[in-house]
Amino acid sequence: MSLRPLTPQERADALHKAAAARAARAEAKERLKSGRLSVGELLSAGDSDEAIARMRVVELLEALPGIGQVRAAAIMDRLGIAASRRVRGLGIHQRRALVDFIDEK
Repeated sequence: MSLRPLTPQERADALHKAAAARAARAEAKERLKSGRLSVGELLSAGDSDEAIARMRVVELLEALPGIGQVRAAAIMDRLGIAASRRVRGLGIHQRRALVDFIDEK
């Protein structure tokens, strides 16, 4: 089963939407890095913002100062969050554990 080919206008619209989503995620990560946005606020924003909801949790963690790939993987393993998990896919207990862990560090 293949998808129908997109018209040039549909393709342009999809490209514009994807670029806007990438820009929104990049802005959120920059605000996390600078401290203007907390992890809890970002998780709450994911409830209403589709672009934030599709951000991977590992990207969220790596955007925080002092956390790289190895430390992000260790945090996710410790909290029982799968490496492929996105913000939208976090359960209420996982969200709380993530916010609590980041706040105490």
